Amino acid sequence: MGIPGSGLAKGLAVTLRTMTRKSHTAQYPDVQPELPPRTRGVIGLFEENCTVCMLCARECPDWCIYIDSHKETVPPAAPGGRERSRNVLDRFAIDFALCMYCGICIEVCPFDALFWSPEFEYAEEDIRDLTHERDKLRDWMWTVPAPPALDPRAEEPKEIGAARKAADKLAAAEATAAAEAAQAEAERASDAGDGTNGTNASDGTDASDRTDGSDGNGAAT
Repeated sequence: MGIPGSGLAKGLAVTLRTMTRKSHTAQYPDVQPELPPRTRGVIGLFEENCTVCMLCARECPDWCIYIDSHKETVPPAAPGGRERSRNVLDRFAIDFALCMYCGICIEVCPFDALFWSPEFEYAEEDIRDLTHERDKLRDWMWTVPAPPALDPRAEEPKEIGAARKAADKLAAAEATAAAEAAQAEAERASDAGDGTNGTNASDGTDASDRTDGSDGNGAAT
């Protein structure tokens, strides 16, 4: 059982400690706060990357993403090819009055069409104005910060490592092929030089025979 009045004493002690500290007031909105780099403020849309796959709308727990699209026929890229159909985005809207800022839509997007922006000053007097259409979502993309630089001490991504190994292997194969080609060329040049020297040696033998004064039958004149 605690001592009577101990809770009151602890509360007064906390009050006395805070009374001696200097208070700090953030002069907002004159001075903007320094937000962490991964602040979840608002969602920006990079429309060119959106393929209308509907993954973000299906995975949204609040169903606050509205997407409309239509299909268009794309002519064949080459003569004799087959026409294709593709989805064209008509509407992409997010209702931030319902959004709970979980970030699932950004994580499940396979084509990097949605990004977090640290901007948070978009309060409205009318709740209906919190539904941002694709034009406004595209404007938020200008406020998305650049990705942070990679840590030089971090482990190399597997994709980059595999690409580097493939490039090194290809370079080694090309170097081996070049060395073999150079060796074959040197051997051909050596064979050609040996053939020329043999011809000159046979010519010299005939000339010495003639200088000895022997005729074609081997008899001396």
